[in-house]
This record gives sequence, structure tokens and C-alpha cells, in this order.
Amino acid sequence: MLVISNLSFAIEGKPLFEGASVTIPAGHKVGIVGRNGTGKTTLFKLIKGQLAPDGGNIEVPSYFRIGGVEQEAPASDASLLDTVLAADTERAALLLEAESCEDANRIGEIYQRLEDIDAYTAEPRASSILAGLGFSQHAQARPCHEFSGGWRMRVALGAVLFSQPDLLLLDEPTNYLDLEGAYWLEQFLANYQKTALIISHDKELLNRSVNSILNLSHHSLTYYTGNYDQFDAERRAKLEQQHSMKRKQDAQRAHIQSFVDRFRAKASKARQAQSRLKQLERMQPIAALSENAVAGFSFPTPQALRPPLVTIEGGIVGYGEQPVLSRLNLRLDSDDRIALLGANGEGKSTLSKLIADRLPLMAGKAFKSGKLRVGFFAQHQLDELVEGESALQHILRLRAGDSEKSLRTRLASAGFNNDIVDMPVEKLSGGQKARLLMLIATIEAPHILILDEPTNHLDIESREALVLALNDYDGAVILVSHDTHLVEAVADRLWLVKDGAVTPFDGDMDEYKKLIMSSNRTSGNKTSASKANKRSKDKEGKSTTASAQSGSASAKKINPVKLKSEIRRLDSQIEILASQKSALEAEMLKTDFYSVNDSAEIALKTKTFSDITAQLEKAEESWLELQEQL
Repeated sequence: MLVISNLSFAIEGKPLFEGASVTIPAGHKVGIVGRNGTGKTTLFKLIKGQLAPDGGNIEVPSYFRIGGVEQEAPASDASLLDTVLAADTERAALLLEAESCEDANRIGEIYQRLEDIDAYTAEPRASSILAGLGFSQHAQARPCHEFSGGWRMRVALGAVLFSQPDLLLLDEPTNYLDLEGAYWLEQFLANYQKTALIISHDKELLNRSVNSILNLSHHSLTYYTGNYDQFDAERRAKLEQQHSMKRKQDAQRAHIQSFVDRFRAKASKARQAQSRLKQLERMQPIAALSENAVAGFSFPTPQALRPPLVTIEGGIVGYGEQPVLSRLNLRLDSDDRIALLGANGEGKSTLSKLIADRLPLMAGKAFKSGKLRVGFFAQHQLDELVEGESALQHILRLRAGDSEKSLRTRLASAGFNNDIVDMPVEKLSGGQKARLLMLIATIEAPHILILDEPTNHLDIESREALVLALNDYDGAVILVSHDTHLVEAVADRLWLVKDGAVTPFDGDMDEYKKLIMSSNRTSGNKTSASKANKRSKDKEGKSTTASAQSGSASAKKINPVKLKSEIRRLDSQIEILASQKSALEAEMLKTDFYSVNDSAEIALKTKTFSDITAQLEKAEESWLELQEQL
């Protein structure tokens, strides 16, 4: 278990923890919640020993392996699959040692340990994790340096999940995932068998994946059993009870003080007044456990325009000469609230840029009002803030004609008080930067507001404030988000961006989740990985045959008679290989296996077992792919 005792820690004189204590039982999955700036990430650094507490202790069992995502996977020549496999350092070391070891006893120990840690199932497990995070089999074979930093963050996440640390520490893991990846991660964490601490502001993840909540508030740690909704209900009940007790005590104190004030000067009541005064002094004041309200969001009302705001007919859009989306027939009105669904890479950002006039049509027609203004918020814009400049300077540059006083008032309403309004942006928190970007995106009163993952750096209370502001906003909203709660609370229409087209999705978010979890993103579904590989090759204009490296059968349409004959042949091959694997596995599991065989025989049989396992997997993949064509 993880034990935190009387923890105290401050940064630049600002206390984050004062006498904080909590015990996390082994095997529990704990959601870490609290306002931005309460010290959630700092707590992780204290647990990992990267920071030393000012007082108190943090006790982690000495045998615990602690794992977390510190940074993106390196831009190396190693494939994504090899990068993830390398995260299991014990497996990698044992395999390397086995190649050169000549001691029969040691070889036996090595292969027994490899068996104990499921080393022979490592590749399919690692591949399954990468598939869940959005990587096709084709992508898994590509080198890391071919992927952007955001995708390499997914690889780093996949690596730590594959390594299965005894204490898993994840800090906002869904920030670099799409909705499909976030759904997959929820399921993975729900099934995780070891201890996990997860910092998250995603209510859905906290409701579906953890069994307890650790709340950081008022420099202390409070442990609650249950998911987020249960924690929230219990916390609110405690706050109300505390407020009720304080109100009663305040009334009692006022009554006593009134008695003292009225009768202190009367000789006949002086003794009673003195007694009541002592009673008043002995009463311990009940603190009001209030939480300061977060700053809201306020979006200016745009000038009314005649509908529609945007119409696209027969549109094709893409980059260079390569189309990404085709057959676009869309209309936007000022009261539209639309969420874009679809996996990363399908074209959600492309569509957003088209509507925002950041990409031209390659073909088709677009009609937009000449007075149309579009506000655009995207997480990558965090990197576009000018280092060394304050929030006020950013706004002054955009609204040079406004007075500084009016802009300071506007910034204050967005949460930028005097202590941070003149601070260089690089010193702002992620949440504060997101608020500044939101203000920049809406400062000209846009008719359409496009939000691409707006909640990544916002705490739960700020997310709720954003929901309220969007529902009060008079313009159209285009939303891209992995935050299911935000989508459900704001959007009234869903558009699915998939396979180069944009179509209405008539179901709700629960139905969309069922759709994607039953298709190509379910963990361990080898067929889905094959489909993803096929789609990837289709998009590249290549042959639709499966990769020869994976041993998949040809995906070309073949004669049904030949197809059934090939399936029967694979049936027979799979049966034989499974029987051979089972017999050899039984032999290798015998207690005297390593004593009755010399090192050469042990190595040969181990290699044979590995070869049979690989052949069996290839045959099964080929059988599955051919079954799809029946």
C-alpha cells in the first residue's frame, strides 16, 4: 500500500500540503481530483521522489515498480511495437541473456521466469495496446521518428501500460487521446489489476474506471470510496452539513453575546453574564468549508446575420492535391450546436479549418456571409502564445482601440486578477493559458465558435463553467472533444467524420461508444487491427492485400470455392499447430524438464515452441481475414 503521513510541502512560500495524510490500499484505482493549482502533479513528483517533502513521510513498498508518462517516446528508428516491448525491461534483459548463456541451470531459470511473466504473449499484448490507442498494424511497424510528438505521447502511454507497474501514475492521460482512445483507456484501467493513481478532470473516466477518489483541497488529502459521482454527492453533503452546523453555532453565539451585552452591567445578572462569556470563549468556531467559485466564461453576442451562416455543396477539401474529405453537403445556422465524431486522422481538423476559412475548397461551392466572423480554439495554439508577453499584452495587440482599463476588466472576468494579468504567459498554468486562448478566440464576437479539445487543461469546475457559457452563447458551436460530458451537455447534433465523408450520426454518445467499442478499437481484437491496416493501405492508394510481414492472407477477392478450400486448409493447420503447442507446453512445464535435458535441447525446444506460437498466430489471422470475405 501507499502511505502518506503528515505531509507538508510548499513552493515559493505557498503551501500545497499541510499535515496531509492518506493510505491507499494495494490494488485500488484512485482518481486524483482538485482545482488547478492544488498540487496534484506535485503530489506525483513527491511520490516518485523527484521532490522531497518539507515534512512528513511517503512510504511506498520497496518492491513496487512505479510507472508513469514523463515525456513523449523518443524520435528513434525503433518501431512503435519494439518501443513498447522495450518497456518491459526484465523481459528484454532475460531474452538478451538467453542468447549467450551456456549454463544449463541458468537457462532453465531464465525460461521459467520468461514463462512466469508471460513473455511469450508480449507481442500480441503490446500490439493490442497500440491498437487500442489508435495505431494500425501497419503503423506499429513504422519507426517512431515518423510520428509527431502527440502521437509519440500515445506510444509512451502504451509503453507504461504494457510494463504493468505496481504503482501506475497517470497525469491527465486522455489529453492526447481522441474519443475512441479515451473509451479504450477507460476499459483498460477498469480491468487493471494493480494500484493506479489517475489525475483527471474527465468525469466519465472517473466514473467508469476508478473505485475511489482522492480529493486535494485546503492543503489536505481526503479519501472517498466510490466513483466521481459518489464522491461529489458525499462532498456536497459534507459541505452542506458543515454550513448547517456553522449557521447553528453562529446563531447560538449571537444569542449568548446578546445576553452578555444586555445584562453585563446589571448586578443581579453579572454572574450569569460572566458565565455565558466563558461559555462563548470555550466554543470552538466551526470553519466554513467553502470553495471559492471559479471564474466563469462570458462570450460576447455576435451581430445577427441572415441564415444560413455557411453552405457547402459538393465540396472537396484536402492538402496539396490529396483530398481528405469529399462529397461535402453541409449547412450551418446560428443556433447549431454540432459535435464532430471520428478517430484522429479522419478529417475533423480539416473540416474545422475549412469552416474557419483556413483551408480552401479544392472543388465544389461554398457560400458564406461577407460579415461572418469565426473564432477558433485549438490546443496547439498554446505554443503560439508569445513568450515574455503577458495576457494583457496579448489582448492589447488584438484590441488596440480599447482602453487598457476596459481590457483589464475583461481579463478579470475571465479569471485574470491583478496577481497574474501582467505575468509572462510562460509562467501561467495550462488552465490559465487555455482561458487566455478562449478569450482571444471570442474577443471579436464570432458568429461561429470552433473548439478543438477546449477542456484539456481545465478542472472540473471550469469545465462546468464552460458548458454554461456555451449554452448561453448566441452563435453556432462546432465542438471536437474527447470529453463525453461536454459533448452531451452542449451538442444537439452529431456529425461523423469517417472514410473521407461527413454524415449525420443519429444516435447518442452511448450508441457511438457501443459502435466504436464493438469495431476496430476493442482491446485484443486481432481482426480489427487487420481492418485498420487495410483501411490505412486503401487511403495510401496501395494494394489491399494484408502485410506479408504479419503473415496475413491475401485480402483480394478470390473465387468462393477456393476461398472455402483455403479456410478448410487453415482449419486443419490451426488444429495441428494448436495440438503441437499444447504438447510441447505440457512437456516444458514438467518439473524435471530442465534437469533431464541439456542446454542445447532446452534451447531447441524453446525455439520450437516460439516458432509454433508464431505460426499459429499467423494462421489464425489469415483465417479471420478470409472469414470476412465469405
